[in-house]
Amino acid sequence: MYQDITQPLRIAVVSDTHGYLDPRVAEVVASCDIAVHAGDIIGKHVLDSLKPRTGHVVAVRGNNDIKAVWPEHEHATLLALPHEDSLDLPGGQLVVLHGHHHWPYEDLHPRLRGEFSHARTIIYGHSHNAVFDDEEEPWVINPGAGGRTNLKDGGPSCAVVEISEKKWSAELVRFSAEVECSSNI
Repeated sequence: MYQDITQPLRIAVVSDTHGYLDPRVAEVVASCDIAVHAGDIIGKHVLDSLKPRTGHVVAVRGNNDIKAVWPEHEHATLLALPHEDSLDLPGGQLVVLHGHHHWPYEDLHPRLRGEFSHARTIIYGHSHNAVFDDEEEPWVINPGAGGRTNLKDGGPSCAVVEISEKKWSAELVRFSAEVECSSNI
């Protein structure tokens, strides 16, 4: 689908929104060509709010993406979500999974690299910790939490992977925690 590109392809990567997509993360997604959600979505409205330029959204199911949590009228969307997916892109394959099936966290990156050695980049979520591990290939990226639940880095975060025919690059985008002000005046 994206094998012959003339301009760099920008992929927004989010995870662990838990029913709420931070508007600042949504702005990053809108500036990209493709959106990837690495699970714990908790609602079709979150997927609908991912609006990359091409409209192409790839999403996988997380451990909290279960019938008991999603609205009943959205169960068909939930059940259509795979547990892992991949994108064939110029220069390699991007693999997406939530990561809870690969826990514990200890030695997670080497284990993911062993299982998905054919990939150029592996995306996972679950921990809510933003990580960009480019020590070796395949790269391993966790975008952190893109909502407002259990934020480990102070505020919501996401990642952007930029791909051209010859080069891949990635960056983590972290936002400050929103501070609610109250006054007793």
